[in-house]
Amino acid sequence: FKTIINIVMASSTLRKYSASVIFLHGSGDTGPNLLEWVRFLLGRDLDFAHIKIIYPTAPLQKYTPLNGQLSTVWFDRRSVNIAAQESKKSMSESYNIVQKLIQNEVDNGIPLNRIIVGGFSMGGALALHTGYHLNTDLAGVFAHSSFLNRQSVVYESLTNRSEANAKLPELYMFHGERDTLVPFEWGQETWESLNKLGVSGTFTPLKNTLHELKNKSMLSLEEWILQKLPPTQNDQQNKL
Repeated sequence: FKTIINIVMASSTLRKYSASVIFLHGSGDTGPNLLEWVRFLLGRDLDFAHIKIIYPTAPLQKYTPLNGQLSTVWFDRRSVNIAAQESKKSMSESYNIVQKLIQNEVDNGIPLNRIIVGGFSMGGALALHTGYHLNTDLAGVFAHSSFLNRQSVVYESLTNRSEANAKLPELYMFHGERDTLVPFEWGQETWESLNKLGVSGTFTPLKNTLHELKNKSMLSLEEWILQKLPPTQNDQQNKL
C-alpha cells in the first residue's frame, strides 16, 4: 500500500494563492475524472484567482464491497452500510494521505484556516473525518452524497473534545433525495448526528437527484467556497 498519490489541479501552478480546496473523489473514480465532471456541470472549471483547487487520486487497493478487487478508493470498508463498523487500519492509512495533502499546502504557505477539504461520496466521508476527527482548524468541510457509519470515530472524537467551546469548521452538505447507492436518510442522519455534537452549517436536499453532483450544487458550493475563503488584502494588492 503506497500513500503516493497523483494530484490534478484545475488552476495554474504559476499563480500565487492564499487558500486551497482539496476535492476528494468517490470510490473507483480519479482526480482527473472528477475535474472533468465538475467542468461538464459548470461548463467551465471551478476556478478562483486566489484559491488553488486540488483533485487528488486515491491509491489503488483491495476493496471489500467489490469482493476484494483493486479500486481507487481512499479506504476499505466491510460494506456500504451506515450500520457497518469502520476499518480503523484502513482509515488510518487514508488519514496519512489527506494529512500529507494538507501539509503540502501548509508548507507552501497556506494556513490551515485557509484550507477547505471536501468530497463526493467516499471522498466526502474522508473529508468529514478530516475536519472533525483529525484537524478542526480547517476553514470548512463539504460533503456531497456522503455518510458516516453510526459508530464512527468522528462522533467519538467530537463527544470527547476537550475544548467544547472551540470553533469547528463549518459544514456544507448536499444529498440527492433519490440516491439509491447512499440513501438520503443516511446523509440526513449523519448531518443531524454531527449537528447535535456542535457542527454547524447547512444540509441541502436535492430534488430528483440520484448519486451524483449537480450543476445547482456546484454553483452553491462555488459561492460557499468564496464566502469561506475571500481574497486577502495581499490578493487585492496583487491584482493592482
